[in-house]
Amino acid sequence: MTTNRTFTMIKPDAVKNGHTGAILEKITAAGFRIVALKKTQLSTLDAEAFYSVHSERPFFGELVNFMSSGPIIAAILEKENAVDDFRTLIGATNPADAADGTIRKLYATSIGENAVHGSDSNDNAAIEGTFHFAGRELF
Repeated sequence: MTTNRTFTMIKPDAVKNGHTGAILEKITAAGFRIVALKKTQLSTLDAEAFYSVHSERPFFGELVNFMSSGPIIAAILEKENAVDDFRTLIGATNPADAADGTIRKLYATSIGENAVHGSDSNDNAAIEGTFHFAGRELF
């Protein structure tokens, strides 16, 4: 089922490096409407739960430590074809492989510290959005 919403997080590296405003500007300039937005910090348990799909991978511990290391900006975005369009906007996981002009090419420093998270499917967008936002926080 195609939806018009996706979930994103501006990760601790990009928040720490002062890129929040520029990333949000790039998102809105690409035609996304922000329907929920907040600054928060994941606990270790939150990060483990959010990334549980990766729990058997060798990088899981490092990912959890990184994602709980500082504040994030969580957002739900709306646009036709939101998931696919946002994945294109953020670029490849490895910023060295990301297309010019993408968020990761511009603001990521490594594969591990890659500035933003973007949902990879419509189902995951819904799951990830409800992980971070209550219904009364969506507009």
